[in-house]
Amino acid sequence: MKTALTLLTTLLMATLAPSASAADAPSSKTETAVIGGGCFWCVEAQYLLVKGVKNVVSGYAGGKTENPTYEDVCTGDTGHAEVVKVEFDPAVVSYREIIDLFWDAHDPTTVTKEDMYKHGKFLPKGTAYQGNDYGPQYRSAIYYTTEEQHKIAEASKVEWQKKWKDPIATEIAPLKKFYPAEDYHQNFKARNPNQGYVRAVVDPKTEKFKHTLEEKGKIKPEAK
Repeated sequence: MKTALTLLTTLLMATLAPSASAADAPSSKTETAVIGGGCFWCVEAQYLLVKGVKNVVSGYAGGKTENPTYEDVCTGDTGHAEVVKVEFDPAVVSYREIIDLFWDAHDPTTVTKEDMYKHGKFLPKGTAYQGNDYGPQYRSAIYYTTEEQHKIAEASKVEWQKKWKDPIATEIAPLKKFYPAEDYHQNFKARNPNQGYVRAVVDPKTEKFKHTLEEKGKIKPEAK
């Protein structure tokens, strides 16, 4: 009788106890953020350093052309921007923190500056650019997937505007569709460490962002 009672109690406790998968749920949950801050090679490399980020996929969003190619987007006629889809664990890094870091990752005022000559080419006022890259495909953008993300992005923008002299020109709009870029664009910095643009542009921006993450305590341990 005692043995039967013990067995019954054990079975009951096992039934009521939370499963291992349930206990692990907070750390296995993934949310996404879609942002564009110039060339996606730079933004991808930067966000891969952020603690809590599980994956970063370079791609295109914000335009009208379906299934665009890199060559299509480079014309500036598709309406798409180069963006990254950041997959992150909200138990480690929040969407607000992802967006707050976004303002540090690039210059979000670059379509509000005066007309200028840059690299021997005339840039009409209102032309998006990031460093050596110019055109609408390099515009600053946040594409939200929920109304909550929308509110968070707008609130973050208001706070960060206080830190910029020029008006923030970042497009904040609902995500219609994200198109992954070609395979050769993914994890580009790591796969092409000696490529000219990587060494001249991506590496310096990534290193600067790395210091920002270290100061905020948001860098992955393996990236230190």
